[in-house]
Amino acid sequence: MIAETVCSAVSAAGLGIAVVTAYRKRFLAAARIAAYSLVPIGLVMTGVVDWLADTAFSPTAWAGFGVLGLSWFLFATTRTVERRRGGTRKERKAAARAAEAPDAVARGASAPALGSTRPESRQAPASRGDDDFSDIEAILKKHGI
Repeated sequence: MIAETVCSAVSAAGLGIAVVTAYRKRFLAAARIAAYSLVPIGLVMTGVVDWLADTAFSPTAWAGFGVLGLSWFLFATTRTVERRRGGTRKERKAAARAAEAPDAVARGASAPALGSTRPESRQAPASRGDDDFSDIEAILKKHGI
């Protein structure tokens, strides 16, 4: 009841300001003020204000908002954990099935070799220590100079 009275008073005051603005020959501004001032009374007439008042003072509605918030929090948390694990549930199941397949790659086959991957002939000559320019000579020979 109070909300409807306040909205009506705000609309009446806004329309009064719009009339004064129109009297000063600022019709565009007066029309804009009138449009804004008609919004509260329109909300009262459509029943939105009653719905908001009933929702704002209803413990059941606030409990419902709390449940929705909890639901959103759980959803966001599970999505974050899923992204950190790497992939969706279907992808993890497919990877587990592929790992159990009999023609899967041997366990040690994917381990990297400890030695160098470059062949012996392609490696740079070792520095002897007595010649400080050996690495520079190797670079120049590599470029054909």
